[in-house]
Amino acid sequence: MVIFMSQKCDHTSVGILVWKGANLLLIERKRFPLGFALPAGHVDDHGSFEQAATDELQEEVGLKAQDLRLLVEGRKENPCRREGGTWHYWKIYQAQADGTIKAAEDETKQVGFYTKDDLLALAVKTERYLRGEIKEGEWESSPGLEPVWYEWFKELKII
Repeated sequence: MVIFMSQKCDHTSVGILVWKGANLLLIERKRFPLGFALPAGHVDDHGSFEQAATDELQEEVGLKAQDLRLLVEGRKENPCRREGGTWHYWKIYQAQADGTIKAAEDETKQVGFYTKDDLLALAVKTERYLRGEIKEGEWESSPGLEPVWYEWFKELKII
C-alpha cells in the first residue's frame, strides 16, 4: 500500500502481536514515525479492524494471520505522517501466523523475532529519547521502540 503525505488520517489503526515461543515479531520502520514496532497500519478501506490486521500482517511481513484475537483497544496520542494524524483509536490483536517472513521493502528496514531482553533494551532507549537524552540524528540511525508501542507494551505488561 502506498501512503501519500496528503492522505488524511482516518484515526483508526491496528497492530498485530506474533509470538514465536517467548520472542515477539517486530519491524524497524523505514519511514516516520521511526522505531521498532509491531506490524501495524490504518484501517482505511480494509472494511474492518480485523481485516486491516490480517492485511497489514501480510503486507508488512508476508505472513498470513491465523486465530486473530483482540487483546486491547483504545485511543493513543501518536503522530503519523498523514494529514491530521495526531491520534489513533487502536485495536491490538494477537495472531498465529503462517508463511515465510518477507519484509515490505518500502516500509521496513528489518524484521525479526526479539527476546524479552531485546525489548527491554529498546524500551530503555525509548525512555532516554523521550527524556531528550537521545537526539533526532542518533534516534534515526538507531531507534528504540516507537513511542506508541512503548506505551502499548507497558499496558500489555510485555515490558
